[in-house]
Amino acid sequence: MFAIVDIETTGGTYATSRITEIAIVRHDGQKVIDSYQTLINPQCWIPGFITQLTGIDNKMVKDAPTFEEISREVYRMTHNAAFVAHNVTFDYGFVKREFGRLDEYFDRDTLCTVRLSRKIFPGYKSYSLGNICRDLQIQHTNHHRAMGDAAATVRLFELLLENDHKGILKDWVR
Repeated sequence: MFAIVDIETTGGTYATSRITEIAIVRHDGQKVIDSYQTLINPQCWIPGFITQLTGIDNKMVKDAPTFEEISREVYRMTHNAAFVAHNVTFDYGFVKREFGRLDEYFDRDTLCTVRLSRKIFPGYKSYSLGNICRDLQIQHTNHHRAMGDAAATVRLFELLLENDHKGILKDWVR
């Protein structure tokens, strides 16, 4: 089981930035079986440059649930699944940090679609989500929004599974 995750944040540093949006797509290795998406009130100011990048502003998250209010759903959606993301260190680090702020333990195996893409699709100039999607002809709409990026990552992950002729992912697919 895989939980393909994408988040949007108030910045790039775990210690000072918070999550503003999360999308989680559960995938059984064959197909999508569940999905979840929500804006999150980060309980701090969203800088203007982040709003320009993501389109998420302070008004949009004012009445959104806090991470604490959605933590059970995030836990459920990622339970007994590998946590998959494009640059997984970023997304997983933020989610783990949010659980830590709640004094809750959160530990998942992780898979990075950037690293997997480099192994399974070698030779591309850039492995950013936008570039690899363009190069592999994956539809990628709503860039820098959690579900738009998660949906593109799901399709990339499915292509990785289909083209894994060296068996890199064989131990993960049951």
